[in-house]
Amino acid sequence: MLGGVEEWRAVSRVLKSPVLLFQSVVDDLVTTFFPADCRVCGGPLTSAGLSPLCQECLDDLREQTAEVYSTLCSCCGEALDLDGLRFTQQLEGSRILCHPCRRVPPPFERAAAWGVYSDGMREAIQLLKYERVESIARPLGERLARVIEGLAAQDMGRELVVIAVPLSGFKQRQRGYNQSVLLAQAAVERLKRRDGWRFEKAHNAMIRERMTESQFGLSPHARRRNLRGAFAVKDPAAVSGREVLLVDDIYTTGATARECSRVLRQAGAAKVWVATAARAQREMVVRWDSGAEKQTAAG
Repeated sequence: MLGGVEEWRAVSRVLKSPVLLFQSVVDDLVTTFFPADCRVCGGPLTSAGLSPLCQECLDDLREQTAEVYSTLCSCCGEALDLDGLRFTQQLEGSRILCHPCRRVPPPFERAAAWGVYSDGMREAIQLLKYERVESIARPLGERLARVIEGLAAQDMGRELVVIAVPLSGFKQRQRGYNQSVLLAQAAVERLKRRDGWRFEKAHNAMIRERMTESQFGLSPHARRRNLRGAFAVKDPAAVSGREVLLVDDIYTTGATARECSRVLRQAGAAKVWVATAARAQREMVVRWDSGAEKQTAAG
């Protein structure tokens, strides 16, 4: 009898939630007649939706927080290990800068990323960039929106010109889209529903004038030299006197963000803020962090 009462209570809760009931029916129908697998782990997708990632893989896209890296550069977001802290400089009693930002201040105000470019995040971005899985832009863009909110809490305005880092014409035609534009669109779509935000998309205001050598494997100095003169602002009026939100998929060494910000500032942009879905942190820092986690667990 007790079991029957509990079952009836469970049924009553479902009946009181018609939206949940409808979603459950849709999920069952879609996954039954149109079964699909998660593009990261290969497991079955158990709910209807536009995301090609299962909920478990989405949950595994961990945010880059103090729990993951204890100290981040206040300007570019580089993770600082214990040894690296010796070479930082504190400003105004609270900001801590990495050595590159202290030695050569970047032309952008701040750069921030949602997660670390590793494991599931790396796979998700590579699917977006190289496998034409455009639907991944939506869940990544939702996380990018949180990065933009964080920058707004650090003095960034809420009336912004949004520009995605441009691809070369060849890559744009080859890929069929610019993954950074898709990320920016998904993030803006989420934020523009809220009061106080005003976005003006101007992705065509800046162009990539020439193809560049692949940045993979190049030193930071070689990356900067490789990108010198690669970008140009063809519509200065779109950015003059405005705050610009520069969007990209990954922040690696900062060479691309620095060069794009430099030409935007030269074109008259008042400030440039950089938001990316992921940040490629140095391998030595990742190793140190993993070792610290093991020590904590053992203790």
